[in-house]
Amino acid sequence: MLYTICIALILVASVLVILAVLVQNPKSGMAANFGASNQVMGVRETTNMLEKFTWAMAIAIFVLSLIATLAMDKSLVATSNTEIMKDAETLQERVIESEAPAAMPQAEIPAADAADAAEPAQEQPAE
Repeated sequence: MLYTICIALILVASVLVILAVLVQNPKSGMAANFGASNQVMGVRETTNMLEKFTWAMAIAIFVLSLIATLAMDKSLVATSNTEIMKDAETLQERVIESEAPAAMPQAEIPAADAADAAEPAQEQPAE
């Protein structure tokens, strides 16, 4: 029950964060040049409030996520983990069965000339 409530509150807080970010004025770019006129009209206080609201919602999402994790039903988590382990083992077996022993790629060695192979090269003394 607590888990479901936390998930619902996380969803609501997420939507509120999205809306608050979309409403905020950009702090850089061309709009930043016109910031002085916004401060006269009292918009600066609105941006401070929106920034604080955004941070509060982000912290709320974090805390609610921790609470939801602690409120999860332990038996369902254990059952889910064992099913995941079975699936992983089955997948590993399939991969091992499907792999044929791959031969190492061989580099082609150029054939030596017949004359070079019959007589070793003689060194010429340096003059």
